[in-house]
Amino acid sequence: MENFIEKAVEELKKGNLIVSPTDTIYGILTDATNKEAVKKLYKLRRPSGRPFIVLLPDENWIKEMCLEIPERAKPLLKLEGLTLVLPKKCSKYDYINKDSLAIRIPRRGIIKEILKKLNRPVVAPSANPEGKKPAESVEEAKRYFGDKVSLYIDGGIIKGKPSTVVSFVNNVKILREGKVKKEEIEQIIGKT
Repeated sequence: MENFIEKAVEELKKGNLIVSPTDTIYGILTDATNKEAVKKLYKLRRPSGRPFIVLLPDENWIKEMCLEIPERAKPLLKLEGLTLVLPKKCSKYDYINKDSLAIRIPRRGIIKEILKKLNRPVVAPSANPEGKKPAESVEEAKRYFGDKVSLYIDGGIIKGKPSTVVSFVNNVKILREGKVKKEEIEQIIGKT
């Protein structure tokens, strides 16, 4: 396992794309701090330009990425499979998205180890072309992306739910219900 993590970090540092299990489903990942790598991922994965989810190694990156997090949102960072959309306070990382960023801090698995060793965030949409169903295996991801991805990390069959996405831009709104249920969120922050 350790050599997969080393190889993944090496490929990400080169600005390449990799497919790896995340804390929810398979993702296609690249270094979020590398503008050219992110552009390459947009071209391959999401021609519409809709923003990607960014996985952070730890909470310190919230400030580094110029994000504003309300106090009531902070406990949600601990929930596995919950993505927060937070407003940006500056133009840093505008190549990912201008006004806000969707972020999550994985708490377990290969992805946590990759982020820890890389020590920077990754852009991490699900491993599928826009409009297709997320890959549930490395074989499926390879059929989608072939040699456009430099490394595939096999985590077996993953049929998980995508993350739940909660926006804290302007007012609180659940944009997508996935792994974490609305009731669980409301127990922490009150009615949305």
